[in-house]
Amino acid sequence: MFATLSRSHVGLLLVLLSSIQLPAWADEPAQKLSYDRDIRPILSDKCFACHGFDQETREADLRLDTRQGALDSGSGGAVVPGDAQASKLIERITTEDHDLLMPPSESGRKLTQKQKDLLRQWIEEGADYQQHWAFQAPLQINPPLATATQNPIDAFVHQGLSKAGLNPSPIASPEVLLRRVSLDIVGLPPTIDELDQFLADSAIDPQAAYLKSVQRLLSSQHYGERFGRWWLDQARYADSNGYSVDAPRQIWLYRDWVVQALNNNMPFDQFSIEQLAGDLLPEATQSQRIATGFHRNTQINQEGGVDREQFRIESVFDRVATTGTVWLGLSIGCAQCHNHKFDPISQSEYYQFFAFLNNQEEPELKLDETEGKKSPSTLVMKELSKPRDTFLYIKGDFTRPAEQVHPGTPSVLPGLKLKTVAADASTADTATASEPMNSTAPNRLDLARWLVDRDNPLTARVIVNRIWLHYFGRGLVETENDFGLQGSPPSHPELLDWLAVEFMESGWDLKKLHQLIVTSQTYQQSSKKTTEAVEKDPYNIWLGRQERLRLDAEIVRDAALHSCGLLTTNMGGPPVYPPIPDGVMTQGQVKRDWKTSEGEDRYRRGLYTFIFRATPPPSLNVFDAPDGFSSCTRRMRSNTPLQALTLMNDSAFFEFAQALEKIIQTEGIDTAFRRCTSRQPTQAELAILKPLDSLNAARVLLNLDETISRE
Repeated sequence: MFATLSRSHVGLLLVLLSSIQLPAWADEPAQKLSYDRDIRPILSDKCFACHGFDQETREADLRLDTRQGALDSGSGGAVVPGDAQASKLIERITTEDHDLLMPPSESGRKLTQKQKDLLRQWIEEGADYQQHWAFQAPLQINPPLATATQNPIDAFVHQGLSKAGLNPSPIASPEVLLRRVSLDIVGLPPTIDELDQFLADSAIDPQAAYLKSVQRLLSSQHYGERFGRWWLDQARYADSNGYSVDAPRQIWLYRDWVVQALNNNMPFDQFSIEQLAGDLLPEATQSQRIATGFHRNTQINQEGGVDREQFRIESVFDRVATTGTVWLGLSIGCAQCHNHKFDPISQSEYYQFFAFLNNQEEPELKLDETEGKKSPSTLVMKELSKPRDTFLYIKGDFTRPAEQVHPGTPSVLPGLKLKTVAADASTADTATASEPMNSTAPNRLDLARWLVDRDNPLTARVIVNRIWLHYFGRGLVETENDFGLQGSPPSHPELLDWLAVEFMESGWDLKKLHQLIVTSQTYQQSSKKTTEAVEKDPYNIWLGRQERLRLDAEIVRDAALHSCGLLTTNMGGPPVYPPIPDGVMTQGQVKRDWKTSEGEDRYRRGLYTFIFRATPPPSLNVFDAPDGFSSCTRRMRSNTPLQALTLMNDSAFFEFAQALEKIIQTEGIDTAFRRCTSRQPTQAELAILKPLDSLNAARVLLNLDETISRE
């Protein structure tokens, strides 16, 4: 071409070409696209609402969530594999005709040029489809280039960092490391004695010293309290009934069961089965019946004139949604009124799932009277001797029943394994089915076992991802409560699968999983940011550093109690009522009804504080403690002026400051500083603190960002 141009024309052309700015991704080496990674997120976000699984809302008889639908649509030729030019999909997303453009402008959705180019490339490459990654069984993968002494987690993470052109951060200082792992595992900062011992041991053998501390923390009774709160968030636990009356209820025995089960390292599959169906286990124990309180954490409406059946159904709706969220990481509840808009879950399948949880009584279990004390009671589940009939409800309205359905699970996942009964009842087999045929009717116990079956591709992934989230501030799958088609793909899919398989092969051993994560170099990294890391990976997706995280609401208070020497470590029992500020009202309860606990009870851990479902105590609410209306799989972490005002002026924190003031007066400001931050103060910090009187110095220490955070 240049032969036909003059030298000046060639020069001008080269100048023009050099001025064109190509997008950053254009410099990346060409590679075959992955439907699951590159294409499905685009179609799910922009197209599936009108061209997806839900037939009732499907437009133009075009389905894009399956290959057959895209190739054989009623409109014909939406996708022609290998020929983007002949594909109507490309024609409609690139047209300049406003009336034909897809997605329609009034939908609020818009494709970027890069997304259009990816769709074009995908079709040219053959328009391959894949089953959604989360619906495929996790693969048993060997860690890349793992050495005998290397934690496998690091092998996966370092491979990703290398591809991103990043290096891992150095290991954090011993003081930071011990404080971090102590707050993460037991929810309390280390004592000064523990710090001194760790520093001495680390000077000899850092790895051995750290492993010793991790094992000590996992053996502590406080471990069950810390991760008990983690689980109770998901169980939507509270000490009152909800709705406008929000009257107190007794269910704290369930809370204590959770703490004890975690401290005993009950395998997670058994932990799940007992909570969902402990009453159906052979010769069920009292403890196993108490465990079924998981699904009694629903609201109870005590208003006059309510329709009991309506609110019983509302409770079952809640149980279906919670079970789907907690164990499967799926928004099953979205199929209550219609087929799911994005995930392959039909409304009929929703009510098949609903049928498992529709056959229960809701009794109060009364307990071991002792020594003249009033016996405690707790709310539990009990299966009806004759199952209720279950129907699909039109638009989710229980007054509009349609066809009858039987217990079953979503067809996109492996089916139930049922005990079939032979005609002569002399032999029995195991069969797989989504609905009962010649088999015993499946019940909650079958559902519970299905959830933790090795063939279920979701549960192990969901749980290891939530535990990862606890330690790093974000999951390997960022949308920890949505592993469906609208969820985020995993940043490290091989690591997620390896962890899930390792978790199951360990016998669903939670403590082993915790130790595996916290002994990795990835966990032990410094949280300090470098300019290069922030530029290349601003959101730390590739895990080149740790994250500085503000403590959870209860831990903010627990850490303050611990630092000022007031913490009472008694475990279990009825909830306590710490003081609340003047003028504060709780939902349905004025302050005069709040029976403030006296003596040591007022200084117990936040786990044991009485929680009104509608309104958590203000000092917890301001630090983003969840309400008890629905399952909380990840707490928000806000940063507001109200938090600083609470730490400075709340009556409880003022009392904590008075206790810390005495420590300053008797042991010195250096000791008080170490109790709050787990490190020695600098000379510059001492120069600021020493001129203050002891009380104000204490108030400053309890209000430090460093005091309510872990690095």
